[in-house]
Amino acid sequence: MGEQGMTKIKEGIPTVSVFGVPVCKWGMKETVAHLTNAVTAKTPHHVITANPIMMMAAIENPDYKAMMQTAELIVPDGTGLVWAAQKGGDPVTERVPGYELLHELMKQGERLGWKVYLLGSAPDVVKETARRLALQYPGTTIAGYRDGYFGPDQDQEVIDEIVKAAPDLLFVARGADTQEPWIAKYKDVLRVPVMMGVGGSFDVISGRTKRAPMAFRKLRLEWLYRLLKEPTRFRRMLALPKFAVRVLREKENLTKMG
Repeated sequence: MGEQGMTKIKEGIPTVSVFGVPVCKWGMKETVAHLTNAVTAKTPHHVITANPIMMMAAIENPDYKAMMQTAELIVPDGTGLVWAAQKGGDPVTERVPGYELLHELMKQGERLGWKVYLLGSAPDVVKETARRLALQYPGTTIAGYRDGYFGPDQDQEVIDEIVKAAPDLLFVARGADTQEPWIAKYKDVLRVPVMMGVGGSFDVISGRTKRAPMAFRKLRLEWLYRLLKEPTRFRRMLALPKFAVRVLREKENLTKMG
């Protein structure tokens, strides 16, 4: 089957189904343009920056997969996802890393005067992230920030804070197993135009950790750099070879699954 036959259109967005999860085929430029329009129109978007670890969670957990399928936009953050779409015969344009997408959206916010809310990570990390982003993008307004140390009993308090701040961008750094379900659960109440889980991005922006050097990024080995720096990630990283094996085993059908 040719590429044209497998590509689907979801709300005007060309997607490829990777194990039943609709991954956007756009590159960075088109993604940013679409989300800029979402902010202008005040249309809530849950943006997921997907990687193989999240995809394995979706394959193994039907509830997580169903949650991902409700997102308005899923971009291929991980190199493994770009590779999987290619192996399935329906390639995406390029990798769209969440860390870079955050900064591209901040650039748009700088130009258009957007308001931004930061949620997640440790108290000192999110505070320093807010300070640095305000310095780097003075045309934006950091409308508020809060650390990620809160339980379900405090959800309403957090929601009220965000709704009152009325941001254009909401970046959530709480880990993929928490941040995506949390956004999905409350997006209709939050009504923020762009709500995006950003994982460890606040740690990098604040200076707490370093992003992989360019040499690792060019070789698509960011995951290896993170593993070398944080050996405790080993168990989590086991999802990568599991995903690769699954892709190779099911490549004839992986883009045809519903």
